Amino acid sequence: MPQERLTAAPGEWLGEVRAARERGYTFFDWLSAVDESDREEDPGLDVVCHLLDPHPGPERDLRTLLLRTRVPLGVPLPSLTGVFAGAAWHERETHEMFGQEFTGFDDGTGLGMRPLLLPDGFEGTPLRKSFVLAARATKPWPGGKEPGEGHSSTTKKSPSRRRVSAPGVPGPEWGPRPAKGEEP
Repeated sequence: MPQERLTAAPGEWLGEVRAARERGYTFFDWLSAVDESDREEDPGLDVVCHLLDPHPGPERDLRTLLLRTRVPLGVPLPSLTGVFAGAAWHERETHEMFGQEFTGFDDGTGLGMRPLLLPDGFEGTPLRKSFVLAARATKPWPGGKEPGEGHSSTTKKSPSRRRVSAPGVPGPEWGPRPAKGEEP
């Protein structure tokens, strides 16, 4: 299955999707984002759209297109709902989980961008690297210990290995933590 990959500037996003549709990529598969806000050069969100050509013809395989754009944080992206109505659910999810704004969003309800998956009143963007996970703020991350370390271990940590923490694990200065020797 041949896959075409294209990268577009945010200002060319909508035009590239329209052009892809005209080239036969008429099946909208999915849209999401990847948080690249921690990059030193060109930080932002990579918004990615996957399209298919559902009529490949007898001599060729199914064609797919992966279209990507790097959107600087806080910059809105044109909505694809005018080209593919099915993009509405995906744009709502990407807005809710990553905080990406979409201009011209129209899902036919007139209700605009609204919560899709998270409970009412939820604050934050849970799939962004900067989002602090509450469960990890109150308990130490299990993978944060060196081999041989335990709650009662008196051994020093290995000087040769850097301590690792997963995204969403806040620094020790953030939030309530149990005192040393106290059970979590």
